Amino acid sequence: MTLLPAILSQLLHLALMLAAAPLLVGVVRWLKARLMGRQGPNPLQPWRDLRKLVRKQPLLAENASVVSLAAPYAALGATAAAAALVPGFAHGMLLAPMADLILVAGLLALARFALALAAMDVGTAFGDLGAAREMSFAAFAEPAFVLAVLAFAILAGTTNLDAIGTLLQEGMVGLRVTLGLALLALLAVALAENGRLPVDNPATHLELTMVHEAMLLESSGRQLALWEMQGALRLTLWLTLLAALFFPFGTAGADAGPLGWLLGLLAWAIKLGVLAVALAVFESAIAKMRVFRVPEFLGAALLLALLGAVFLFLSTGLA
Repeated sequence: MTLLPAILSQLLHLALMLAAAPLLVGVVRWLKARLMGRQGPNPLQPWRDLRKLVRKQPLLAENASVVSLAAPYAALGATAAAAALVPGFAHGMLLAPMADLILVAGLLALARFALALAAMDVGTAFGDLGAAREMSFAAFAEPAFVLAVLAFAILAGTTNLDAIGTLLQEGMVGLRVTLGLALLALLAVALAENGRLPVDNPATHLELTMVHEAMLLESSGRQLALWEMQGALRLTLWLTLLAALFFPFGTAGADAGPLGWLLGLLAWAIKLGVLAVALAVFESAIAKMRVFRVPEFLGAALLLALLGAVFLFLSTGLA
């Protein structure tokens, strides 16, 4: 693939991810409301909220430091960099050689670290509580993610996401038990990383149960808009990552022209829509678990990822 199409596809991919992120959140909220018998907000409401918040001056506590000012930009920048590495509608983009799953995990961890620092900066009880819970959940979620990456590394011989997606799209791997176990593990990790049910409820502000929202109570104005955009982009990133790893069909190849990009964009939109519907149905049918049960939930994901890696290692060694 020549340099100009690679640059254009990379810029188009990042622009689409940024544009689709608030819309995806709005679609999920609207679907959940419809499933519960309510009319629900317009799917474009998150974009309207962001536009309103951007115009407002943020209010900071008297003891807030520069961390509260810089953390939203650092978190959004790290998440946007990770989103740029995950192939959406096409392979072979400009940053494809850098699209390593370990790097994606590191960028997401950096965004989580910035959020936790911002929550603890002012020293409020709710902020510290949410940050402590977030980091304790990450202690289980990150090893599960790394073990799932290990399974793909054994299977494809690389941790490069673009190469893994191309290999899976060509059907050279086939159906494997390891892929099913890795899918279940990554689904659990994705729910925890995005603060979705049953790990957290993004629509609640109950002091004893909230995790992600507790860390944003001191944010307002433009800062809150950055945090909301970062959360929406993180959800879009995870759904795109799941689609790239387990549903790679329809993704345009490295040498595809504008028509191939258009077909790849259509396939990407369909996959995101199906995953958004599945998320809305799942959250409408399940209740939030107790906070003390979340480590068990993520521990099960860790065990599934470990079993998948062990099974694949043993089968590869015996072969």
